[in-house]
Amino acid sequence: MTDLSRRTLIASGLAATATATPALAATPATGPKPWGATPSARQLAWHARERYAFVHFSINTFTDREWGYGDESPKLFDPTDFSADQIVAAAKAGGMRGIVLTAKHHDGFCLWPTMLTEHCIRNSPYRKGKGDIVREMEQATRRAGLAFGLYLSPWDRNHPEYGRPAYIDYYRKQVVELCTRYGELFEFWFDGANGGDGYYGGAKETRTIDAPKYYDWPAIIALVHRHQPMACTFDPLGADIRWVGNEDGIAGDPCWPTMPDHSYVQAEGNSGVRGAPLWWPAETNTSIRPGWFYHPDEDARVKTPARLVRFFDESVARGTNMHLNLPPDRRGRIPDHDAAVLKSFGDAIAASFATDLAQGAVAGASATRGPAFAPARVLDGNRDTYWSTPDAVTTPTLTLDLPPGRSFDLIRLREYLPLGVRVTRFAIEAEVTGRWQRLATHECIGAQRIVRLPAPISARRVRLVILDAPACPAISEFALFRSVAPVPVAAPRSTDTAILSPRGWTIVAASAPGAEALLDGDGSTVWSQPAPAGTPASVTLDLGTAQRVAGFSLTPWRHPDKASAPPRGYRAETSLDGKTWAPAAEGEFQNIAYALATQRIPFTAPRSLRYLRLTFAATAVPAAKLAIADVGAFAR
Repeated sequence: MTDLSRRTLIASGLAATATATPALAATPATGPKPWGATPSARQLAWHARERYAFVHFSINTFTDREWGYGDESPKLFDPTDFSADQIVAAAKAGGMRGIVLTAKHHDGFCLWPTMLTEHCIRNSPYRKGKGDIVREMEQATRRAGLAFGLYLSPWDRNHPEYGRPAYIDYYRKQVVELCTRYGELFEFWFDGANGGDGYYGGAKETRTIDAPKYYDWPAIIALVHRHQPMACTFDPLGADIRWVGNEDGIAGDPCWPTMPDHSYVQAEGNSGVRGAPLWWPAETNTSIRPGWFYHPDEDARVKTPARLVRFFDESVARGTNMHLNLPPDRRGRIPDHDAAVLKSFGDAIAASFATDLAQGAVAGASATRGPAFAPARVLDGNRDTYWSTPDAVTTPTLTLDLPPGRSFDLIRLREYLPLGVRVTRFAIEAEVTGRWQRLATHECIGAQRIVRLPAPISARRVRLVILDAPACPAISEFALFRSVAPVPVAAPRSTDTAILSPRGWTIVAASAPGAEALLDGDGSTVWSQPAPAGTPASVTLDLGTAQRVAGFSLTPWRHPDKASAPPRGYRAETSLDGKTWAPAAEGEFQNIAYALATQRIPFTAPRSLRYLRLTFAATAVPAAKLAIADVGAFAR
């Protein structure tokens, strides 16, 4: 029997079975009714974007900070060779389909020439005060055929009225300016960092707010949609998309696009809540570097192409959108090494998904709703068509009879989202050498579910087995691919002469063993100990010889470990002989528990030292263990 006749018999046999079954004979001609929450038109368009870039570029780029205090002079903003086209080209080479630019971060400095504040690009040397980074980025993004979005920090550590009603009027005017001057936006980003210490026009004090009441988020979200009806807002209750709950680029498995109708809870945000009433899908973000802004001492710590593929598997493959931060350097360009990594990653993903190996297969199912919902709909490349079954059939099987010689290791499934997330649990099975074997079992398909196998297999048939569902399925795609590994990109050495090399440094004392991991420059190795309880954690470094030091750096462990947390604050002391100690710096790390970015702490004044002692009294958030990846120092 030839393959063609075998496949024809299989398909006809499945069809005959469906026709002969009395329960399936009266198949309806209309589609199923939606089940549960469903996305809006703008959310549907957002889901289709899948991958886009974040661009953090502002005063912090030039001060080497992650969070500016708000007292920075606009004259510090002076990129030497800004190129919006180069930034956009690097993002596009990485397969990004849009860009979200930080128009204003927490320091309050505005990258567009607003007349609402003097703390903006008008008063910088860039283009002699005539520049508009938002405009240049918007135009370059559109030239490249990508979508454009904006980030506007609700917190403003510069504005004198922050925390008072007058600031809300100012902030809403900023929203309107950005929504009306720069064309169509696909996303408008509100950060969750709100309130704390700041410059505040010279007050230099701490201001505390109740964010939901202070901002009145429903009114601000409605303001965005009034001017930008297709812009998805991020992230408070009432917004179109939610935070995934970490900045490591890891969505929950599963990651449901639905959430309860109450204020955001981080634990719920990572995995979503099955059957909850709000369609509030997750955006999964991380940075290509440890920090969100460019720092010279991170030049040798850029994620590898293989690590970005893992980010893809932990975000896009779980039905969320991948939001990858690309920080321009002080020239105003994506560093060459970062750009090379992006190209390698983008090329690998494009090659992996270039050819659907399910094309040419014959699709059959244990049940079919009618000709308009036939199994073959999963192969037509149209997200608006789908296979479905009668309402009463909620756990059917869909089988692809493949042409010979097809080898694959990626399986992509999609549901027809306008009908909601209908499949709760499913399995993928393959017939290999005449025997069926289960390849994977997962919860949630949603916008898409990509299953990566440990190694390619050659199967005669492959099937989707729906194990649990509250409603009949609506599957719009069942596709197969063969992965292509990214080309490795050699890591460069840091060119920042201010960063002191840890070569020759040693640990002379520590409150727990394993502190040598702090000096290996590897963010995946960690010094860990039980969380301090009364007795602080401490570590003492010997730099080998007396050196001029201006401050220290600390890199938290970025691995998502609920049992561990970085330190909340620090006390730094220095010594020339290891006996007589002088205080050098004391305070709290900024946003360390959630940003998990390298912290750079200047001493009260540069000094000569051989020994550096760091003490940590508590973890930043409640946790069983304190964990730190690296410690370093800088000369200026």
